[in-house]
Amino acid sequence: MSDMQQRIEALYRSDVRGSALLIVCLWATILFVLLMTWPYIPHSGIKAVVAIAAAAVLIFNTAAILAMVKHYKEDKEFIYGLDIKNADAFRNRKS
Repeated sequence: MSDMQQRIEALYRSDVRGSALLIVCLWATILFVLLMTWPYIPHSGIKAVVAIAAAAVLIFNTAAILAMVKHYKEDKEFIYGLDIKNADAFRNRKS
């Protein structure tokens, strides 16, 4: 594997780890807020609406992040290749 391919893979893996962390934080935050506010919601109809809204936020945001990771995997040579070339050019300009 060439140096460029190794750098691309390293950036991609870093983005995948970051995306996974964001998904975990999203779920933890939404569920924490839902559990902490649940006793203060007086009406069962409102509880149902809040639960459905929380589920929708979790499902759609998780799906969006996973779609982004899939797109990055499909076009990683182009996406990360540009980043690496620009970073190298910037570093070489400063030297």
